[in-house]
Formats: sequence, C-alpha cells, structure tokens
Amino acid sequence: MKAYFKIQLICLVLLPLWGAAQTGTLKGIILDENNAPIGDVNITAQKTGTTTNQNGFFLLKIPANQEVTVSFTHLAFKTIQATFTLKNGESMEFNPVMSSNVEQISTVVISSEKRKAIEGIITLEPKTIRKIPGANAGVENLLKTLPGVSGNNELSTQYAVRGGNYDENLVYVNGFEVYRPFLIRSGQQEGLSFVNTDLVRNVDFSAGGFQAKYGDKLSSVLDITYRQPYDFGVSLDASLLGGSLAVEGASKDSKFTGIVGVRYRDNSLLVDAKQTETNYDPTFFDVQSYLTYKFSDKFQLDFLGNASLNKYDYQPKTRQTNFGTLDNPLALLVYYQGQEKDQYQTLFGALKGTYTVNDNLTLQLIGSTYHTTEEEYFDILAQYRLGEVNTNIGDENLGEVEFSEGIGSQLNHGRNDLDALITNLEHKGSYQLEDNHFEWSLKYTHEDIRDRLIEWEVIDSAGFSIAPPSSDAFNDQPYTPYEGPLAAFQNVRAKNQTQIDRIQAYLQWSRRLNIKKTELWFNVGGRAHQWAVSGNNITSKSQIALSPRAQIAVKPDWKKDMLFRLGGGLYYQPPFYRELRDASGEVNPEVKAQKSYHVVLGNDYSFKMWDRPFKLTTEAYYKKITDVNPYTVENVRIRYRAKNNAKAYAYGLDLRLNGEFVPGTESWVSFGYLKTEENIENQGYIARPTDQRLKFAALFQDYVPVMPKMKMYLNLVYNTGVPGGSPSYANPYEYQNRLPDYKRADLGLQYVIVDYNETFNRGWRKPFKYLSIGFEIFNIFDVQNSITNTWVRDVYSKRQYAIPNYLTPRVFNVRTTMKF
Repeated sequence: MKAYFKIQLICLVLLPLWGAAQTGTLKGIILDENNAPIGDVNITAQKTGTTTNQNGFFLLKIPANQEVTVSFTHLAFKTIQATFTLKNGESMEFNPVMSSNVEQISTVVISSEKRKAIEGIITLEPKTIRKIPGANAGVENLLKTLPGVSGNNELSTQYAVRGGNYDENLVYVNGFEVYRPFLIRSGQQEGLSFVNTDLVRNVDFSAGGFQAKYGDKLSSVLDITYRQPYDFGVSLDASLLGGSLAVEGASKDSKFTGIVGVRYRDNSLLVDAKQTETNYDPTFFDVQSYLTYKFSDKFQLDFLGNASLNKYDYQPKTRQTNFGTLDNPLALLVYYQGQEKDQYQTLFGALKGTYTVNDNLTLQLIGSTYHTTEEEYFDILAQYRLGEVNTNIGDENLGEVEFSEGIGSQLNHGRNDLDALITNLEHKGSYQLEDNHFEWSLKYTHEDIRDRLIEWEVIDSAGFSIAPPSSDAFNDQPYTPYEGPLAAFQNVRAKNQTQIDRIQAYLQWSRRLNIKKTELWFNVGGRAHQWAVSGNNITSKSQIALSPRAQIAVKPDWKKDMLFRLGGGLYYQPPFYRELRDASGEVNPEVKAQKSYHVVLGNDYSFKMWDRPFKLTTEAYYKKITDVNPYTVENVRIRYRAKNNAKAYAYGLDLRLNGEFVPGTESWVSFGYLKTEENIENQGYIARPTDQRLKFAALFQDYVPVMPKMKMYLNLVYNTGVPGGSPSYANPYEYQNRLPDYKRADLGLQYVIVDYNETFNRGWRKPFKYLSIGFEIFNIFDVQNSITNTWVRDVYSKRQYAIPNYLTPRVFNVRTTMKF
C-alpha cells in the first residue's frame, strides 16, 4: 500500500506541463428581438467560419492572443460585428441579439451569474477566497460569512447550514463527490480541506431547496470547479502556517491541460497559543492534480487526483482554565501524562469522459475511488484539581487556586483503526430540446468499511474509583463504597466489517420562458435512492427513498430589479456508515433515511447606491424533519444514536447585502435567524446541538486611496451560543445550558508589489506576474471563544462542572503570495 501511495504521489507531481497556445473558443446562442433563436446565421472570422443550428447555437474556433473581428450575417437581419481577444484555450460565451431594423442594436450577453441567481445559488469569487484572512483560510472560511452558515471553530473547515450538522453537506469538485476522514474528533486534527483554493475557478453554494441533480443530503451543496489553464504559470503562497505551490500549463495544440497543487500546513502557531501547554508536532500535506485531454471537439477526458498524509502527534503537559462567575470564580488545573498519535492517509482518483453527440445532447461517464486509512491512538492520564480562585486584588497569589473542591484523575485510552474504500460509477446526460432542458443520471456506489473501535475511560476521585453510569452505587460514592467488580467508567469495544451498496438516479426538467415581459423559469425533478447494508454479524437490510423536488423563479417587468424564487421538496439523507454506528460501536442496519420537507422562499433586489451596484438577497425557510437520528457533537466529532426515534423542525430568515461599499471591491454583510428543536421519544422539544439563533457576519475589502496597492481585508463573525452538550452517558434533556457567544474578527493587510496589470521589462520584478506581502491578525480583540465543554464531576457534591475548552487567542501571521 505504501509503495502504491508513493508511486501515485510521484505521478501526480511530475506530470509534464508545457506552454504556448493557438486558439480560443467562442460560443453562444443568437436571438432575435423576440428572444427567438435564429438559425442559419453565417459567422466568419478571418479564414474560418460556421453557421448556427436551428436552435441558434454556434461554436467557433478563433486565433488566440490577438484581436479578431467576428461578423454575424443573415439575409433577414442587420449584420453585427464584434472584436474579441481570447487567450489560449479560453472559452467565451457571447449571445448577440440581431435586429431586423436598419440600425444594429447593442449586444446582449446572458451571464452565468443571472442563471445561478435564478436557481438560488450564491457564487463566490476565487480571488476573494484567496485573500480573506482566517486561521483556516479557504472556501469554508468564506462560507462562514454567509447567512445560515455557522461554524464556531476556526481550526475546523466543517460548517453547519440552517440547523443541520457537519454530515449534511454535499461537496462536489468538477462533478465528483468528495469525502472527508471519518475519525476526526478535534478541529486541530483536520489540517487541510479537500478544496485547494489555488486550483479553483468557480465556487457555487446553495443553502437549501436545491435541484434533484444534487445528491441526498439535507442541508447544502458546495459545487467547486477547478480551472483549465491556457498557459504555463506558477503560483506560490507562504506564511507562518505553511504554504502552497501550484503549477499549470497546456500543450501547444491546447488539447492537454493540467494543473497540480501541493500544500503543507502546520497549526503549531495556533495551538501553541492555547491554554493547554503541549508538545505538538502536526504534519498536514497533500497534492492534487486536475488534468484534461480533448481527443476531439466531441470527446474530452478529465482526471482529478488527490493524495494526502496527515500526522498529528500531541503530548499535553499542563492546563489551567478559569471559569465560573465574579461571585464564585473557579479554576481547573490539569497535569497530563501520555500522548496521542493520529494518522490519516487518503487517496482519491476520478475519471470523467464527456461526449458531445451534438449541440443538444451531452453524455458523461464518471468513475471515482476514495480510500482512507486512519489511525487514532492515545493514552492520556489527566490529574486535576478543581477549586476556588483567589480574587484579592494586590495579593501576590491573585488568580491561584487556594481551596480545592475536587481532586481526581482520569485515564483515557484509545486504539481506533478504520479502512474505508468507496467506489462510484455514474452515467450523466443532458439534452436541450428548444426551451426545454433535461438532465438525468444513474449511479452505483459500493462502500467497504472496516472499523476497529477500542475506547475506555477510568475516573478516580480522591482514591475512589468511580463506577460506570449504569451502576446503582454511582450517586452514593464515596459514602457508600462500590463493592461490585472494578470496571471502566466507559468501555467501548467493537470490530465491524460493513458493506453498503447504493443505486441512485435522478431526472429533472427545466424550462425558461417569457409571459409578455415577465421572465419565468422552473425546474421539476426527482431522485431515487436504494441502499443495502450487509457485513459480518449484520442482518442484510435494503431500503429505498424517493425525493421529488421543484423550483420556480419569476422576474417581473418592474422598474425595480426584483427576482422571486420558491423551491423545495421532500429531501432524504440515507445513512452513511457513521450514522449506522451507535455509541457502543454496534452497526444498526435498520436505520432509516432522515426525511425533511423543505420550503425556501427567496427574493433578490438589485439596485444602485452611491452610483454603485448592490444586491439584497432575502430567504425564508422551513424544514419539517422526521425519522431523525439524534446525535451529540464533541468538538467536531458527531456521535449518533443510530435510531430514528425523534422528530424535529427548523425555520429561519437569512439576509445578505453585497456590493461595492468601496469602489472596485465587493463586500457584504449577512444576518441570519434560526430556530431548530427536536423531540426525542416524545419527551418534548429541546434545542438541537446546532441551534444557532442569531448570526451576523461582515466581509469588508478596502484600500488606501492615495496608495491603492495597500489593501485591507476584514472578516467579522458573531454567532450566539449553541447548546453546550452533555456527558455522553447523560440525558440531554437535563443539560440545556448554552456556550458563550462566538465573536471573531480577523484582519489582513496586504501590499501589492507587482499587480496583474503591470509588466516590468527589467529588474528583479520582471519574472513576476503578481507579488504581494502581507500581515494578518487573527482574533483581533483576543476573545475567549469556547467550542465545547469538558465535564468534571465533584464526587462529594455530585455536581457536574462544565469546563469550557477555549479556542485560539490573538495570533499574528506573515504571508506572501507570488505568481510567475
């Protein structure tokens, strides 16, 4: 296996990329004044030409890197001429409107931005993603500034959307569904997101009510597109947290393109600033490549590869956490022995063949394999003192623990191994029939998961071994000695070999039309998902789910630029392996798909303020969720009960105002209100672990007017506190206290030495296409945010103390970005 990993790694990195270019592609649809397509339009450019088909579609190859004048002529319409300068391999959409009048009317370009707004999709600019500061910068960092998206852990790339959890979000890269490691328990163990921002061309995000073509999850879709390069280039980004390198290029005939990215990350800068003193040695490394080859104008083959190796060595020493109130300040002092050693090795490879039968019909065949081997080994002994803190100002022992209310120790042991192999084979199709667009898919997935789970915990308080929670003597110790056999406070042992076979299919139809001057678009579709769970000592179980979905958008002919959307349907989430495994490690094949009736009503209002463009997006939503599989959240690890014994609901309102608050830059402010509750076994409704009531975020870009190369980026997030959780053995109805509000501000200052529009014919700046150096401050106001609680039990008073686990304080970083 190690030899195979090394071979694939070498192949991904050393693929040949070479420069020079020849042609670009111009394509589009030609319409008349009534928005009807025009066939048989003659299109000429220098020595080449083509004609439109009956649907008005054309595709024309023109020379690259030079001005080319293209003529559009038809006997019944006025001739149109336009000049283009395309880069090598670049593809541009151009949709002119031909007039039957004597005068030529201006051209009209229908951009993809408008189409995505109709579908309720938010598009994020890659250049913004790469510049916005954050402890874990990237796509997910920017997502957390959107309304309805919450994340209370800057060390994690995980996010929750509109009351869902981390497992309810779909992620696609160039049409391939991607996965994350299984055993991650803490945000500081995650390392790198799958998405490499250096390779990104386009980012689309939908927070709900999405189409049938997207898979079976309850909350959101993140659809990433990696770019196809047209020329040779190198980019480098380096900071105190690590660095990344991307190399791209294309062949002389533009048939082959390739881009390869290598990343390294070290979280020591962030973790060393936390309250727990540790010896910490993390290594997060990955390499990705996206390659394309055009065999002809009709057939193209794409390859996406990823290999990552993440090692996490953790040896805690001491910790002091002050908590409580001004009247009753408390402190927890912990002295550690032992260590934790984790390793996550993942390989992902995917091939996609695209065959364009004609201008209306496109067929695809997609295959992918994901393999992860994960190890989580730890033996950590924590000896603690829980006591009152000296609050006498001026006393030399101010802040010291002067009276201990509890003394004890806790030993945690783990030997967890997981090996998962997930294979997908899918056929996709797309057919355009006049104004009707049909899309379909048939997909088979095989999941083979081998899992060994060994975790136990022993608790001792002042020499008394605490019996398991199920023991009758649990609440009487130490006054009534426990005379039963000594056993671990918690003991989980399981060994599972599980296979899940899935067959998925979807069919959807969309149409765009005009009723007088009102634009109307709608989409209707459905998904079917059949899955069967089997394995050692598992009774085979097969289930099926049908998911109808629909969207409609209306753009009325009003003076104000308004767009209205309504979407929703019946959404299912068939269980993944982690949802089948309960807290004891046992796999329950009877777990059903969680089911959500989802309705989203949205409005886009585009307007001008200060003579600059702005857009206000408003969405109200409601979810009725049945067959709920309850769970608890510990940092970023989700533990399910593996039972469909609850029901839930979620509703809320999201608002986002984006535009040019500063001329030439895009900024936005977001506000979200959410309420989500669940009823477990008819005990009544309580807040779900992701009940993030209020959310405010702002992303602001600015520059110094007299020095425009000096730029500023500010990222602000405020979230009200979520429920603080409960001990794993306890009834969550008895623990409904919330964590403190999450407040975060990150600032980035950047000076651009060489900008994209600058060229230098000599000197040290000549090789650079872009060069900048910057300074970043994470958590500017040094706010103590907490992600979860550590539960410490005082054996005498029977009280459970919730000790907050704090996140990173203020941290400084230096960063440079360069492109050649």
